[in-house]
Amino acid sequence: MAESDRRLFLKRAPLMATAAAAAAAVPAVADAAQAGTPPAKRVHWRGGQRPERPPLFSGVVSYGNLLFISGIGAHFPGDIKAHTDHVLNEIEAQLEEAGSSMAQVLKVNVYLNDLADYDGMNEVYQGRFGAEPGVRTTIAAAGGIPGGSLVEIDCIAVIGA
Repeated sequence: MAESDRRLFLKRAPLMATAAAAAAAVPAVADAAQAGTPPAKRVHWRGGQRPERPPLFSGVVSYGNLLFISGIGAHFPGDIKAHTDHVLNEIEAQLEEAGSSMAQVLKVNVYLNDLADYDGMNEVYQGRFGAEPGVRTTIAAAGGIPGGSLVEIDCIAVIGA
């Protein structure tokens, strides 16, 4: 791939990921339309408890049969493997609490503090999303990951498929 083609691809990659998520939402909207009710946004609070104060953002939100999980990091001392394992366990718990699973994940974004951790992250990541994992984007975040995490991961999944 020529350098100019690579740059163009990298500029368009976020738009393509957004378009893929929007295309995935079409069945949710169609299902709701057939049922006669429009899909609704629902925030899934951890343990079912709404916080006392309005949060900065919601960690888990569904819209129709799509589930969006915000970035999860590991905020404790450890290496990339320990951080990746912790983050994936947290994602799995949130997916299951909302009625989904790792095998129903459509899209994953992985943000690394250091691209040198790519192989170590992949060792732990491999196989966690089943035999047919969703699509994935991995980048090294300029300026690092908030809270000292070596990795942060977010995802989009289907509920009840």
